[in-house]
Amino acid sequence: MPLLRKLEPEWLDQLPEDDPRAVRSRRDLRRINAWMRNARSMAFTLLKYAAGRQPESIVDLGSGDGRFMLQVAQLLAPRWPHVKIILHDRQNIVSRVTREGFAALRWEVETISADIFDFMADTRSPRFDVITSNLFLHHFTDEQLARLLAQAAKRAWLVVACEPRRAKYVVRFSRLLWVIGCNDVSIHDAVVSARAGFNGKELSALWPRQERWELDERPVGFFTHCFAAHRGTQADQDASTSLRSQI
Repeated sequence: MPLLRKLEPEWLDQLPEDDPRAVRSRRDLRRINAWMRNARSMAFTLLKYAAGRQPESIVDLGSGDGRFMLQVAQLLAPRWPHVKIILHDRQNIVSRVTREGFAALRWEVETISADIFDFMADTRSPRFDVITSNLFLHHFTDEQLARLLAQAAKRAWLVVACEPRRAKYVVRFSRLLWVIGCNDVSIHDAVVSARAGFNGKELSALWPRQERWELDERPVGFFTHCFAAHRGTQADQDASTSLRSQI
């Protein structure tokens, strides 16, 4: 019997940003991302569906401390120089070191602290070339996701998300994260995230019905579910097949 999608509160979202357990959990999350290889999956998917097109701006939704997108930028910078990266989150916890990391790549960085729906619906904000998110969309109900994806379709020509794969074995594995030193907050939130994750074509079904959008949604590795929506010409498949060996 398939695991039904279930949303529950995550502890990290409820803790003050300077709470020691929250600080430890954010550090755990970087380790979990490394295990999931999400930075490489994100970079590969962006390059594949950009199909040689150079974005001028990327907005990352739910960026947290920004270190994940710094890892992605380090993989992309040799091909995508001089990009403006906008890091969105409810709290601004991007450190000076992380900002300097983007500057070293010659990427301009801006941080925005705002409610996600207010931010995406603000008509005064400029359009973006690319919208990304990592382990963020699973926080929302299907109704909220439909609203968010509809706004994304108006604002960018490429949207890529890496999310938890919803599967019983992922839930079981999440309960064992203490083995790699994760704290109670990280273990609780990993289990909750796995139950709220995605499989099949669930995100594609919530994407607005518009022409000229091509959707791809699939599992990546053991734990990740990846969604991509790109507008315009089809990606150059011959070029994209060579990218995986180069990243």
